[in-house]
Parts: sequence; structure tokens; C-alpha cells
Amino acid sequence: MFGTGTQGDAPAIRDAGWMRNKVPAVTALFWVTKLLTTAMGETTSDFLVKTIDPFVAVGGAFAVFAVAMVLQFAVKRYIAWVYWFAVLMVAVFGTMVADVLHVELGVPYAVSTVGFAMALAAVFAVWYATQRTLSVHRIDTRAREMFYWCAVLGTFALGTAFGDLTATTLGLGYFGSALVFGILFAIPGVAYRWWGLGGTAAFWTAYVLTRPFGASLSDGLAVSHARGGLDLGTGPVSLVLFAAIVVCVAVLSARDRAALEPVGLASPSLDDAADASRP
Repeated sequence: MFGTGTQGDAPAIRDAGWMRNKVPAVTALFWVTKLLTTAMGETTSDFLVKTIDPFVAVGGAFAVFAVAMVLQFAVKRYIAWVYWFAVLMVAVFGTMVADVLHVELGVPYAVSTVGFAMALAAVFAVWYATQRTLSVHRIDTRAREMFYWCAVLGTFALGTAFGDLTATTLGLGYFGSALVFGILFAIPGVAYRWWGLGGTAAFWTAYVLTRPFGASLSDGLAVSHARGGLDLGTGPVSLVLFAAIVVCVAVLSARDRAALEPVGLASPSLDDAADASRP
């Protein structure tokens, strides 16, 4: 889905400061794992801030988030468990950031949604202005890697605020929001396959929508009946989601080992070439 990218050996360019593409191929399992991390980020964040002191919870989540990001930047290539550990901690910490603005500072979800959307747009604008690409098949320099993770953090914060806006402020409820965002999530894939939407635009649109889609589903499972949920509890739901993520990452790691061969740099994918040919 949205292409997988290819890699080829180019040591001379690597010596000039380039590196192997450090993000996974965009496949169906990628999207399943991404949805699971967004869902777990929502319930884990809620469980932590309601079980222990909120300031301790946020501070601890930030510390683990920082460790995950340092580890991700330290490795020289894409490693499944390192990458998804970073994504999961972005989900947990990004959720807390969005929730703190509303719960602690009283910022309405409509305001935070617009604010996060503007911040994410600014990240994309600066990224494209300096790198001339937003493709996830070309995360092959340190600058692009930094822009990529800034964008990922922005999508989680935006998706959290957007999902809470529809579920609570607009009154759709968690399962109603999940239905809406599930449909919206499918549209970029359909547009990419049949309507000529570029792979990069389709990817980032879908990526933003995974957050409210997954979070609305997990909230619907976890929260009380009074809030429109199934009342399974944030702790149990988080544990089940974590187990599912472990299975997915194990499968991804096994695929990587099976396909392991000498590789060099990421080269433009077919999606990049198609994007370049479109007006």
C-alpha cells in the first residue's frame, strides 16, 4: 500500500552523509501495527495518568520517549523493534501532550486541533522547502529523519485532539468517531489506487487519520458504559494491544531477517517517480 521503496548499494553517496532508509516498508502489516500503537497510546496514557500522579506519569513517559528516540537515531539502519518502540512512545507521550492542554490548561479541542494542524503544516512546509521531498522512502539523511519524527509527533498530537473533538465536543461518541475515521482512513488508499493521488500525499493523510481511528476504537472498548464504552478497562485493553503489537513486530522482524542481504542506500521508489510525473 502506497509502495514499498527499494534499496541499492551506493557507498560513495553514503560517505557524503547519506544512510540507509530508516523507516519500514509501507505494507498492510505496517498499517495494522500503526493502528495498534495509536490505540495503545490512548489507553496507556489514560491508565497512567489516572493510576499514578499525572505529573509523574507525564515526566516518566517523556523520559522513556526520549530514550526511545535516542535509540532510534543511534542505530544505523531500520530495526523493527527499535522503530516501533519509538512509535509507541510517541503515541503515549503525544497523547499526554494533547490531553494536558485540554484537561490541565482548559484549551478547547477545537482550538488544539487547529493549533496542531498548523504546527504539522509548518513541519511539512519546512521539510519540503529544505529537502524537496516528503517521501517516507527517502528518510536517508539525518535532517530528513529529524523532520520525519517531528511530523510523526505532530500527527499523533493532531489526531488525539481531532478524535476527542468528534467523540466528545461534537457528540459522535467513540464508536461513532471510529466509524467516521475508519471511512476517512480508507479514502487515501482508494484515491491512490484509482484516482491518481500521489503516494506521499496518500501516506501522510492516512497516517494522520490512524490516530483518531485507533484511539476512538480503544476508548470505546475501555471507557465506562456511562461514557459510551464497553467498560473493559484501560489497563486490560492496553495489555491486549501490547501483546498484539509484539506479535506484529515479531513477524516484521522475521520478514526482515528472511530478506536480509547486503544493502546500501534507499533509492527513489516507483511512488516517487509517479509523484514527480504528476502535476
